[in-house]
Amino acid sequence: MNRTLGRIPFSETLKYTQLAQKMIEQGKDIVRLTAGEPDFNTPDAVIEAAYVAMKKGMTKYTNSSGIEDLRVGISKMLQKYGVQYKPEEIVVSNGGKHALFNALYVLTNPGDSVAVITPDWVSYLSQIAICGCQAVKIPTLFEEDFYPSPQTIREHLTPETKVLIINSPNNPTGAVYSKELLEEIARIAIEKDLWVISDEVYANLVYDGEHTSISTFPGMRERTVVINAFSKSHAMTGWRCGYSAAPVAVTKEIGKLQSHMTSNINAPTQKAALKALDVDTHEMFDEFKKRRDFICSQLKQIGFSFVYPKGAFYVFMDFNPYMASFKDDDELAQKIITDFGVAMIPGSAFHAPGFLRMSYASSIEDLKKAAARLERFLREYRR
Repeated sequence: MNRTLGRIPFSETLKYTQLAQKMIEQGKDIVRLTAGEPDFNTPDAVIEAAYVAMKKGMTKYTNSSGIEDLRVGISKMLQKYGVQYKPEEIVVSNGGKHALFNALYVLTNPGDSVAVITPDWVSYLSQIAICGCQAVKIPTLFEEDFYPSPQTIREHLTPETKVLIINSPNNPTGAVYSKELLEEIARIAIEKDLWVISDEVYANLVYDGEHTSISTFPGMRERTVVINAFSKSHAMTGWRCGYSAAPVAVTKEIGKLQSHMTSNINAPTQKAALKALDVDTHEMFDEFKKRRDFICSQLKQIGFSFVYPKGAFYVFMDFNPYMASFKDDDELAQKIITDFGVAMIPGSAFHAPGFLRMSYASSIEDLKKAAARLERFLREYRR
């Protein structure tokens, strides 16, 4: 058995999502606010595009990097954010996770160090370990809304650090990095000769301000790999379509790697994604913002402390005042789901123990239920 995999935990997000689903199937009333998965169905036009593609014979192998018209479409779409990568600098992968792993594998060698700003998405450190690299965790503070300090970033970098992963809008905190902060990080990357993997999966879910890609700063396009996907933006989680945009030398290696790993991604999915580029998703955006505003007002009224999310669809809630009653936040999360019927992800999964991540990619009705049940939790455990 592979020794590295033996040291890697199963995804906590999937663990709690599956636990909640199992309890629901047993007839228990559970509000599932675990996975970052829109509750909307994929737009009809996208589904129809895949169906038509299959009927026309789009069921064969494609270019390992993705069909050309999709890469052209992605290139044009990225330009809306000022991100300038040509079609030949884009690889379409089996979801954002696959795109991230491809980038990590191509940019590193075993023994290298990869810096990650915490709290961080659950799969970063596991993928770093699979690549034989060491992770350097750069901490941020709740009191500073989990925005990274440039000084702290500098202090944690070593001569072995080859890659810095950034994630804005952020999962799990909902933080959106300002242009000023990204400019500081860009300056550090150039000074330290780092590659930057910029996870921008939530780029079109920014409710306050606007999204900025670090690749748009002088000197950064040639040292940045941008990761994105259709999963969150178009309610296409199960379609598994993500992509990376990077300098052509990196893209060629990613395409080569993918040609041996998966050949290409699902062929009709690529036609569906191409159609998705033309589909208006503003109604989903408006609904997510409405839900953000609703649940944050409810949690504030109840008395919870949390980082007010400017993007994505998560609220990162501070449960540290109540941790004296629990061994750890895993036990806390188990208690809340079994006794109060609300499923969330423990903060330790994101290297922020004592917090819980709530996904508000669910209906207002479910969010109302969750708020009422969490209020009962507070009444019982408030000291």
